[in-house]
Amino acid sequence: MKTKLLFPFFLFLFCLLTNAQTTGKYILLIHGGAGGMDENMPDSLKQEYLSSLNKALEIGEQILANNGTSIDAVEKVINYLEDNPLFNAGKGSVLTSEGKAEMDAAIMSGKDLSCGSVTGVRKIKNPVSLARAVMEKSKHVFLAGEGAEKFAKEVGFKFVKPKYFLTENRYDKWLKEKNEIKKKKKGTVGAVALDKYGNLAAATSTGGMSMKKPGRVGDVPVIGAGTYANNKTCAVSCTGWGEKFIKNTVAFNVSAMMEYKNMSLSGAADEMIHKRLNQNDGGLIAVDKDGNFTLQYNTKSMLRGYVTSDGKKEVKIWEK
Repeated sequence: MKTKLLFPFFLFLFCLLTNAQTTGKYILLIHGGAGGMDENMPDSLKQEYLSSLNKALEIGEQILANNGTSIDAVEKVINYLEDNPLFNAGKGSVLTSEGKAEMDAAIMSGKDLSCGSVTGVRKIKNPVSLARAVMEKSKHVFLAGEGAEKFAKEVGFKFVKPKYFLTENRYDKWLKEKNEIKKKKKGTVGAVALDKYGNLAAATSTGGMSMKKPGRVGDVPVIGAGTYANNKTCAVSCTGWGEKFIKNTVAFNVSAMMEYKNMSLSGAADEMIHKRLNQNDGGLIAVDKDGNFTLQYNTKSMLRGYVTSDGKKEVKIWEK
């Protein structure tokens, strides 16, 4: 009888203590690539993009609203975008000069700076989940190519055939670009989040640059260049011309300027995107430890969106 009476009390106490550790505040930001999205695209295609961004936000918000972690939220959001052929990540990735999909991804937890990256993977359906496995199930941070896929097999990942990633649209564009000297840069997908526990996380995934040389590595899997998270400062995910973001260590420098120069999140992001980079190089999304957030880019457009615990939500492609 006493045990039956005590159980509800301990359950109540557990819930009380758990809730005491949460702020009740969460924020999720996403991007689907920065670049030159045609403002005259068919309205049906525009709505497909906006609907997909909304769906991605819904997936992450459900996790965060139900006391889930920021690391879970950004992974699941990226999984959805990797599976969506509209975006340059996972299925629908752009192709190398040899007509193959080589994908990169990274994920990072601001709580303890743990992180994982993969590059040049060709048979993993969701590269960002493999990056998380590198973070949690290995002694390493960064695995590449065959080594990354061998590790994937060891930890139980299912493989897909390389042709899974090819879509008719991407293949047609590859054929048209094959003999061009000027190579077009394509977007990436990313997510950053602040959860109710005050923890930050960032994740980014990409097929890279269209017509890139086989083996090319962009900024996405390079921690501090295209992806970074630190509970002391902020979480950042970048998109654009990867080489430029590597040279300027964009993601880390946003954090560093906040920590060492006491700059605001928006001020640090503005410095990197609009002063350190050139016009049309790309953009970023970021959220800081206090819940401030920013979405900045110097390109014609950036697929982007955000949702907050106080009911604010928006998805956009252009500035209008």
